[in-house]
Amino acid sequence: MRLRNVKNAQEILDSCAFLIKNPKEYKGKYKDLFANNNPICLEIGMGKGDFIKQMAQNYPNINFIGVEKMTSILARAIQNLTPCHLPNVKVMRVDALELQQIFSCEISTIYLNFSDPWPKSRHAKRRLTSEIFLNIYDDIFKDTKTIIQKTDNVPLFESSIISLTNHGYKIEDISLDLHQTPKENYMTEYEKKFAKENIKINYLKATKK
Repeated sequence: MRLRNVKNAQEILDSCAFLIKNPKEYKGKYKDLFANNNPICLEIGMGKGDFIKQMAQNYPNINFIGVEKMTSILARAIQNLTPCHLPNVKVMRVDALELQQIFSCEISTIYLNFSDPWPKSRHAKRRLTSEIFLNIYDDIFKDTKTIIQKTDNVPLFESSIISLTNHGYKIEDISLDLHQTPKENYMTEYEKKFAKENIKINYLKATKK
């Protein structure tokens, strides 16, 4: 489900009031940016922003930051989020490899929703649950490390379980068919499409002290 280039995408980013344009300057100071001490949750690869919008609306006492590295995708998310006027949402355009330069022990939960599976073995290090990224996440979590993942891709899910377990995470919750599991769930745009096609969604919640 690739997005076409959004016309005037950079202009949309430039005029966005909740875009963090200089995220490295806020390292260690995100509570000042939100003007509160509420937990901060991070969605890496936010797509059109459906998930983070629903989460922010239902959890006003939690702060959410959406990360995207593609300008056009982020522009589409901004268009989706702007009418909602959500004070507990910020977005930024960065590569996840830069997260150590942007946060310092400030994140409560990381959401990985339908991340690129990078199916070829030679690309395994690019998966957002590879050891490279798990080491990065270690430095940005505040207390207990919590990662919540949803994916339709079984090989990615299996490799994530192995990678997380090897890194010291405990799988607290797991489902191989999320939509048949009684659980609060806010769907992404990908997930809504998959639900119509009866594609099973894999879900896990992993924690590390």
